[in-house]
Amino acid sequence: MARSEITGKRRMHARNVSHSNIKTMRWQNVNVQQRRLWVPELGRHVALKVTTGDLRTIDKIGLVEYAKRHGMKLA
Repeated sequence: MARSEITGKRRMHARNVSHSNIKTMRWQNVNVQQRRLWVPELGRHVALKVTTGDLRTIDKIGLVEYAKRHGMKLA
């Protein structure tokens, strides 16, 4: 399943709306990427499945701080 390992974000229910306004259920998947991220505090790479939104925030505040905010320990 497409799921972020840090935040736990996963697919959501959504609706397709046709021209005749008939609504049908569909899945709206998150954009999950498998990435090796460098952690300077640990001095090594960490492989994680993260969303692209997670990656943008990790670039701004750092992986250790982001993981701490979401209650995940990097060991």
